[in-house]
Amino acid sequence: MKSEWNEKLVEQKVTYSLEMNGKFYLIENVPARVNPETGEQFFSPETVERLQEIIFNQEKPVRFLETPVYNFAA
Repeated sequence: MKSEWNEKLVEQKVTYSLEMNGKFYLIENVPARVNPETGEQFFSPETVERLQEIIFNQEKPVRFLETPVYNFAA
């Protein structure tokens, strides 16, 4: 029995988020292939390398955001 897997991915810019050492990082306008049905994002190896470079080299951010934090278990 042959299984048909026809996944469609759309090229678009996304915001990548990462938590590392208690800090949150957001990187905007990251090129990704996105599954419109599931929202799953796929990045090229070159994009992943650039994301790591931005974070590990502590490049100067374009802006800062203030973010509230909530505790789910009240």
